[in-house]
Amino acid sequence: MTVSTRASESIDARCYCGGNHLPQDHWEFLESMPNNPADWVSDLVKMGVYTSDSLDLAKTLTQVDMREALLLKNISGGNPAREQFCRDLIKEAGGLDQAMAAAFGVNAVEFFGNTIRNGDFSRREFLKRVAVAGALVAMASCSQDASQPGGTDTVAEADVPSNLEKTNLQIGFIPITCATPIVMSEPLGFYEKYGLNVSVVKMPNWAAVRDSAIAGELDAYHMLSPMPIAMTLGLGSATFPVKLASIENINGQAITVAMKHRDTVRGPADFKGFRIGVPFPFSMHNLLLRYYLATGGLNPDTDVQIFPVPPPDSVAKMTADELDAMLMPDPFNQRAVFEGVGYIHMLTKDLWDGHPCCAFAASQSWIDENPNTFRAVNKAIIDAAGYADDPANRKDIAAALIDRQYLNQPLPVVEAVLTGEFEDGLGNTLNIPDRIGFDPYPWKSFAKWISSQMVRWDLMSADGIDYDQIAQDIFLTDLAAELQTELGQTPPSDAERSESLKFDSFDPSDPASYVATQIDEFGQ
Repeated sequence: MTVSTRASESIDARCYCGGNHLPQDHWEFLESMPNNPADWVSDLVKMGVYTSDSLDLAKTLTQVDMREALLLKNISGGNPAREQFCRDLIKEAGGLDQAMAAAFGVNAVEFFGNTIRNGDFSRREFLKRVAVAGALVAMASCSQDASQPGGTDTVAEADVPSNLEKTNLQIGFIPITCATPIVMSEPLGFYEKYGLNVSVVKMPNWAAVRDSAIAGELDAYHMLSPMPIAMTLGLGSATFPVKLASIENINGQAITVAMKHRDTVRGPADFKGFRIGVPFPFSMHNLLLRYYLATGGLNPDTDVQIFPVPPPDSVAKMTADELDAMLMPDPFNQRAVFEGVGYIHMLTKDLWDGHPCCAFAASQSWIDENPNTFRAVNKAIIDAAGYADDPANRKDIAAALIDRQYLNQPLPVVEAVLTGEFEDGLGNTLNIPDRIGFDPYPWKSFAKWISSQMVRWDLMSADGIDYDQIAQDIFLTDLAAELQTELGQTPPSDAERSESLKFDSFDPSDPASYVATQIDEFGQ
């Protein structure tokens, strides 16, 4: 049997993009492609042009890989025109890092449009060159697979549970860097690793998170670490039992002051008369702010105005002169610096290094109905927290978080928070790698300190309070330790510890005496 030359070529010389056409026929697929690069790639995926291996590679490529292996070497390939195009892209964005953010972030359409208008490339030529870049990625995949049989996926294979009660989940979150393990687990594949199809749902504020949880609208939530205690005890809402499954982040907040006060604020006493925003009454932000102000002789209830501000609104309110200061989660402290409206007065790690902030939580009723699914999703998030806690992964995570459906922030802002290399707004460049951390272990001493401060500031009654019972019932420390051990992490052997803060130390064996001592020393 004689095989035609054309058919033989189809078998032996399949296009390098992964499609079933010849290389010389590849361009005909691009004639009607859209201008928006994201839409264009989506169409190619639907057409089956890219193989599953190519798509998997796209999920795991890092900025460093793209910069070193593709942009500087493969895309140019010794071709001056391609190299010039790459340089034009970089120049248009103001640098290579900005180019990557613009190409794959929220400004992609404007960025590519400007490149076409300002360069010497027609639409057809532009799409050709982008297709060449995609083809080189596919070729890089082949060489990578050949040299590394196990692949280089960020997320390793896991034993997918076979007894999940449900696999399609929705998890609510607030768009802040504290939510990193919960949010990054969607684009980086940690949920999928455990057999889960999770959609993270952006929420407007913490009151909406609380109300949605009580209504049972979503499956689980990103919460402030005091919220499960408050909701379970019926503080500020109907009584609704919630479990804190794991800590999302430690540190990662700051006290930011409006630029107009840059020459007058030196310590807590200087905040007198200020309007100060916090994200929610039942938040570490509110409790740490009060802790700080009281050491300066201020009564947080009478000497300043503290009120809740949704984190995404905080920079706008400071810009509009509605806030003198704020203790907010990032990236909004860094965004205030980025916009020139505020400066970082103090990182919260300087008030309490290693303090908890946010948490992964679910209602008791949902856990009872979905025990295996709850265990799987908690394990995925703890796994992601371990990955996020490694400084070597922070820039890649930042690139995954900046998209519109997640944080929708400029890459330099998110990178500054996650890497700890940042400007403070006063002309100083700082390098504090533990500005934020992602230790998932829910120390029961966290629960006791939180409860003690809610008593101190009359957010919770001291009558009949059982600190041990609150910590035991609400913080799932034993389960988190078990899952960490399964993942090869090393959880602490103790459930609680003495906590060292800037102005005192907390003994979890006697929270009541701690509160009494604070009131005696600081008058509040």
